[in-house]
Amino acid sequence: MSAERSLRTSATGIQDPKPVVYVVDDDVSLRESLQAMVEESGFRPEVFASAGEFLRHSRQAIPGCLILDVSLPDLNGLELQRRMGAGQTTLPIIFITGHGDIPMSVQAMKAGATEFLTKPFSPKALLTAVCSAVDRSRECLAEQRVVKTLRDRLESLSRRERDVMALVTQGQLNKQVAATLGISEITVKAHRGKVMRKMKARTLADLLTMAARLREAPEEPNQ
Repeated sequence: MSAERSLRTSATGIQDPKPVVYVVDDDVSLRESLQAMVEESGFRPEVFASAGEFLRHSRQAIPGCLILDVSLPDLNGLELQRRMGAGQTTLPIIFITGHGDIPMSVQAMKAGATEFLTKPFSPKALLTAVCSAVDRSRECLAEQRVVKTLRDRLESLSRRERDVMALVTQGQLNKQVAATLGISEITVKAHRGKVMRKMKARTLADLLTMAARLREAPEEPNQ
């Protein structure tokens, strides 16, 4: 098993639950129609009549997407998208509207929406968009779990081990690390071995990949 596959396996643990598709639309008939379509397609629907209702609802970190009407009685869809911010990375948005225009759709897509459908749209077009969005959500959540696993492993390192890992992944040789830190090369080798074991890196290439992912990962949101 490759290090990447091993990392994803240890990070995912149990199988994902059934994906959830949130629907926010103030049109009762359309909301009920979308709810039925989502359920028939094998997803779990959760429907809301307003942006406020949706924002007050607690959401689990499971794969899914949001079908969002642009025109709503409180916040409009674009404002809700702005309020979600980085949250839409794991919950991709599919906009639906009866009177969309090109600037509006461009704004939505630039802000991270996965699709912008104008009513009336075909069930097939919407279902295709939902499946694509759920796949994107699943991949994003899986990557977040991998990063969480790497951060946990990094936390297990001592301060000196972190120093050694940082320098090694910057391309320094053992003797250069020793000179930088003012320790012996034998001590560097000992710390380096512990880093490899604790990070569960089989090769230096694995460790370099892990370090790169940690650097590129977004900061964890404040609790």
